[in-house]
Amino acid sequence: MDLSMGEKIRIVLRRKKMTITDLATAIGTTRQNLTNKLTRDNFSEKELHQIAKALDCRYEGYFIFDDDEYV
Repeated sequence: MDLSMGEKIRIVLRRKKMTITDLATAIGTTRQNLTNKLTRDNFSEKELHQIAKALDCRYEGYFIFDDDEYV
């Protein structure tokens, strides 16, 4: 089972010893707004890059084409 983006962000937050409030402040939003986005797993590409920067990480969004499924 794959982790959602919200779950991945929460894991990084714990490892960095940051709270959701810390991250929300760093990206210029409210704790409630960020909590909703984490719960709904609803992020724009821009937000994911902002979150990665605030967490001192790199975000790479990409599609992987599996040739075997489309032969």
